[in-house]
Amino acid sequence: MRWASTVSEEPRFEVALAEAAETVRGRLGGDRPDLAVVFLSEHHRSSHARLGDLARRELPGALLIGCSAKSVIGGGREVEGRPGLSLTVSSLPGVELRPFHLELDDLERLGASPAGHEGSAGAELFGASPGERRPFILLSDPFSIDAERLVRALDRLFPGSRKVGGVASGGRQPGENVLLLGDRVHRSGAVGLTLGGPIELDTIVAQGCRPIGAPMFVTRCRGNLLQEVDGRRPVEVLQELYGEASPRDQELFRSSLFLGIEMRESQSEYQQGDFLVRNLLGVDEESGAVAIGALLHPAQVVQFHLRDAETSAQDLERRLASYREAAPAGALPEGALLFSCLGRGEHLYGRPDHDSEAFRRHLGEVPLGGFFCNGEIGPVQGTTFLHGYTSAFGIFRAPSRAPSSA
Repeated sequence: MRWASTVSEEPRFEVALAEAAETVRGRLGGDRPDLAVVFLSEHHRSSHARLGDLARRELPGALLIGCSAKSVIGGGREVEGRPGLSLTVSSLPGVELRPFHLELDDLERLGASPAGHEGSAGAELFGASPGERRPFILLSDPFSIDAERLVRALDRLFPGSRKVGGVASGGRQPGENVLLLGDRVHRSGAVGLTLGGPIELDTIVAQGCRPIGAPMFVTRCRGNLLQEVDGRRPVEVLQELYGEASPRDQELFRSSLFLGIEMRESQSEYQQGDFLVRNLLGVDEESGAVAIGALLHPAQVVQFHLRDAETSAQDLERRLASYREAAPAGALPEGALLFSCLGRGEHLYGRPDHDSEAFRRHLGEVPLGGFFCNGEIGPVQGTTFLHGYTSAFGIFRAPSRAPSSA
């Protein structure tokens, strides 16, 4: 197995692709690429339709998968707010690649399958038998398919398979994003592939938020409206937390306040990283309720969270170090993909390449490509979620007894 990754900042699309392809071909040392993962910044929007033909010319025989992006990551560099084409390729002897594309109707059909027949529909859609253990790479369009619902369906069908990916960015309205698969360009739905044979996928998901206050029970809610926690109005709880916060945290309340929702209902003690972080969408001043970017139900455990650069950096460092320390000798990463939130990068840290540099510092010169997403897909505690404000790493290696997630 060999991987290579690079990024081109050349604004002319055809030149950028040729430049990137030449670089990765050289780094593969003559091996033929079997897989090509490409992400295109919004500056190349007018050239999307030509990508399939050009990729076949530059990388004959490789399966192409990718999507449009606000900003891209390639060769361990993060190119934000300017033209960028990320290309990550791999030579995968003995590995079977099964690509798939699905639309909302396919997801509806999967959910409508009679009990006991969901597996046959899943096998038809994803090219894998129910329960089969195969890594998944997933890319979806934010306007036309529910990525959260998709990963729940995949977890039901393939509970032993690890999934990683992201939601396309760069497009501002339906039809502007593209999903690339083989020689086809799709403007809706989701694309992905499963990998079978001598390859493993490990994952690291860094959420980068810290809890404030204490965990609380949802005592009253309606849909995504949080009406009462521990018998109190949420606004009252927030006012109390704000009054107890430091001046620095009070500033974060204005722009970086979130709600963490428990991921395992059987859990009795909670620490940082044990919650699924979701946006606060608004406050009803009259009732004191708070709208959340997720559906709620009574008796759930929730806790307010804050996000800042320092917390995010510490969380990432801790998770990368934990992954490295748990890996047995010889379980070396061969290549990796990074799906990072649009709210991270320079916007959060004030400088470029933060997460890519941290990855390199802990795991070495592993080829790393990816993009900045509208949502990140990755597992936490054995369940796959659609995240926000995270960096989700998919790390590919040869089979061994190495760790599976962090």
